[in-house]
Amino acid sequence: MANGSEKILFQSGVLPIAGEMVVLITSRSSGRWIIPKGYVEKGMTPAESAAKEAWEEAGIRGRVLPDDIGIYRYSRPSGLFAVRVFPLVVETLLDEWQEMHFRQRRLVTPSEALEMISHVELRTIVAEYFASRLDP
Repeated sequence: MANGSEKILFQSGVLPIAGEMVVLITSRSSGRWIIPKGYVEKGMTPAESAAKEAWEEAGIRGRVLPDDIGIYRYSRPSGLFAVRVFPLVVETLLDEWQEMHFRQRRLVTPSEALEMISHVELRTIVAEYFASRLDP
């Protein structure tokens, strides 16, 4: 975990939902399966910024729901990151997008997504989100 001198950098991301499917992308650096995410841009809300990341990183256009579904953390040499995750209702999957040559994109079932996501906190957020949708 963070020591007293480590700065926490805030980001936002989306869990893209296309009907009963989830859209995952690969990380540019590790190739692991993740969700679209990035820094919250100046003048944008976390949800708006996350929607922009979905468009740039995954070619997704849609409607971001206003309430986040959790926060996960990860660290890199540049610091500790905290990512607020918002559900995004996918309206369009573009055939071509800004980062298509750097990332893979895959439409999978929620159970496939849980097998593909290696980050424990992110996997927990995804699992809890889908479990809450099944509850009466």
